[in-house]
Formats: sequence, structure tokens, C-alpha cells
Amino acid sequence: MKIYDSYIILIFITKLIFISLSVMHFYYKIKGQTNTEIDTKIVYWKERVEFIFVGLMAILLIYLFNPLTTRSNHLDYEAKLMLYLFGFLLLITAKWDVFIKESKLFLYFQESL
Repeated sequence: MKIYDSYIILIFITKLIFISLSVMHFYYKIKGQTNTEIDTKIVYWKERVEFIFVGLMAILLIYLFNPLTTRSNHLDYEAKLMLYLFGFLLLITAKWDVFIKESKLFLYFQESL
């Protein structure tokens, strides 16, 4: 197995771990047990795994789109799928409340309504 394929598998496993931790945190949130020790640990590791995932994806993007190399296109199905899911993950996990609450444009729209 090539290093590139192993790297894609590592990214995929990291994504699965992140999704599992997110589901567990959501479960504890629904049960109203967000201040428990186990949920605090889940949130802690969820944030770290998300950071690792973003870092791995950034390295993959640098590798795939490096203008200094003349290698052939490595965008196979798995890489396209990972980039596609990475876009959705960034949109879902973005800090939207910071953007909406602190934006002067949104404050202007709220005041005008």
C-alpha cells in the first residue's frame, strides 16, 4: 500500500472518530448531561480530533495542489470524497454565532426589522 493511500485511510479514520465523538456529545446534550465528567472529556477529545482532521486535510491540500511539482493528478475518488466532506465539515463546525452576533451588517439588519 502506498503512503498516499495510507494517509487517506488515516484521514478517514480520524473523520469517523470525530463523528463518533460528536454523536456521543449530542446524545449527552439531549439527555441534559452536558456538565458531567464524561461529556467534558468527550468535548475535549472531539476538539482535538477536529484539529487533527483539519491539519491532515490542510497537508493533503498542500500535497495535491503544490505548483512546484510535476506529478500527475492524484485526485482519485477517495480524495475527492474527502475534500467534499471537508467542505461540509468546515461549514457545519464554523463558529456561526460569532459571525452573526458580532457582524455590524447583521446588527444593522436586526435594527431595521
